[in-house]
Amino acid sequence: MKTYSAKPNEVTREWLEVDAEGKTLGRLAVEVTNLLRGKHKPEFTPHVDCGDFVVIINAEKIKVSGSKESDKVYYRHSGHPGGFKSEKLSALRERKPEAIIERAIKGMLPHTSLGRKQFTKLKVYSGSEHPHKAQNPTQFQLAH
Repeated sequence: MKTYSAKPNEVTREWLEVDAEGKTLGRLAVEVTNLLRGKHKPEFTPHVDCGDFVVIINAEKIKVSGSKESDKVYYRHSGHPGGFKSEKLSALRERKPEAIIERAIKGMLPHTSLGRKQFTKLKVYSGSEHPHKAQNPTQFQLAH
């Protein structure tokens, strides 16, 4: 029995739509990361981008457990002296709710060129409307 290894030109990609309304941030991020990597497919190969395109809608209605809404802090640095910034989850939700989900998923993808390529297949929108209707995304029901 030989091990099957998918070739990049043999991979078929689908468009999936995930509704984030009422979903817990971490549980949503894990399942979407697996879709982006292609781990739900039988022909999954770790070193090949086998994943599907994922469109997440209603990003502003994501849930977080406990007191994370007021306690969780996101940090970034511009690279310049004095360029350290911090922002609470509640402030980031008001300013840019898509960034909360994008950041959680990006941290779960491989930190390599393959992970960066897989991250480009993620599309996150704060409302229920998105410009990918022409791709006919299928509704994907999360396990949780």
